[in-house]
Amino acid sequence: MQRLEVQLEDDLTGGPADEAIAFGIDGNDFEIDLNAKHAASFRKQLAAFVDHARPARARRPRAARRTPASRVRSRAIRAWAEQQGFELAGRGRLPADVIPAI
Repeated sequence: MQRLEVQLEDDLTGGPADEAIAFGIDGNDFEIDLNAKHAASFRKQLAAFVDHARPARARRPRAARRTPASRVRSRAIRAWAEQQGFELAGRGRLPADVIPAI
């Protein structure tokens, strides 16, 4: 049986860290490992800004946009599937059983 031990290292000084702090700014998310002293200092420096900030709504990831190449591929799959006897709608998603059959 294996045992995995994870030890955090303070990203500022290289010594042992007590916690990982996640934060975000300008649309980017970050995480930093800090000891208790540095974590308290980090929170203290941000406190004035956090006190005046408003909670942000969770961002939903954008749906992938279809490209001309994916449209051509879908048309080719649809044509092949119809020739093989699959019943397909003229539009919409391709059935899950069609793509592995290619």
